[in-house]
Formats: sequence, structure tokens, C-alpha cells
Amino acid sequence: MSFRIESSAFVDDGAIPTIYTCDGEDRSPPLAWSDPPEGARSLALIVDDPDAPDPAAPQMTWVHWVLYDLPATAGGLPEAVASAALPLGAAEGLNDWKRTGYGGPCPPVGRHRYFFKLYALDTRLEGLGNPTKKQLEAAMEGHVLERTELIGTYRRGR
Repeated sequence: MSFRIESSAFVDDGAIPTIYTCDGEDRSPPLAWSDPPEGARSLALIVDDPDAPDPAAPQMTWVHWVLYDLPATAGGLPEAVASAALPLGAAEGLNDWKRTGYGGPCPPVGRHRYFFKLYALDTRLEGLGNPTKKQLEAAMEGHVLERTELIGTYRRGR
């Protein structure tokens, strides 16, 4: 087996259901992962959209969710996970709405891709506070044992 992340709500490269977007309830989808590499002490999750604002002419990557210090043994996150319900020791960073927590897809135009990137780390990253994606990536430098991803897509007004 190899390290992987999946969701019971959508398949890889499939459409993210509206309930998990700004057009629905804006709740986080259920996520499950398995087989983190030996030596993994924590996991980090970054969800972002490299197609912002327009997939035909992307100008930036919009960050939707930043989590770190997830226990390597956690196995996943339930649907609509609240900050208080995160696994013991897990911490949140800031998304591009300048808040912690999940912010669902809300593309202004076209079909966007949303990358759910899960990193297995050889350490815990305690003491980061509420880092941005960039700050988290800098802290992870040299500590990534393995990475896996799940991609979902969303287009408004279907």
C-alpha cells in the first residue's frame, strides 16, 4: 500500500458536491487517508486552488484550508469538522480569507481545481501559531517524508 488521501464525497478529479462550497453549506468534505510512511510524526493538509481567479488566465493560488500537526494515526477528518473537533494536537493556519478553518470552493468564473495536499512529516511543527500556507511550507522544508493529493473540481451555476 502507499500513502493516499480520498473522500467519500467525490472521486479524484471529480466534481465537489455543492454542499461543500460557498453555494451550499460551505462545510469541509469528509477525508480519509491511509498508509503514512514509517517515521511519520505528524501530517499537514493544505487545500488550494491554482486556477484563481480564472482558469483561462490564472493569476494566483487561493488557499482554502491549512492544517498541521495532525496525528499520523488520525486516519482522516469527518465531514464539517469544527476547530474544536480536530484530532488532539492538530492546529490550523490562515486561509486566504485571513481566518482559520475550511473555506469551500467559490470560483468567480469557470471550473476550478482544488488540491487537497497531505504531507507526512518526520516531526511535529509545534509553536507556529496560525501560519499562512507559505509559512507552513517553510516550516515543513526538509521534513516531508511523503506527499499525496486528491483533486476535486467545481464550477458555479451548473
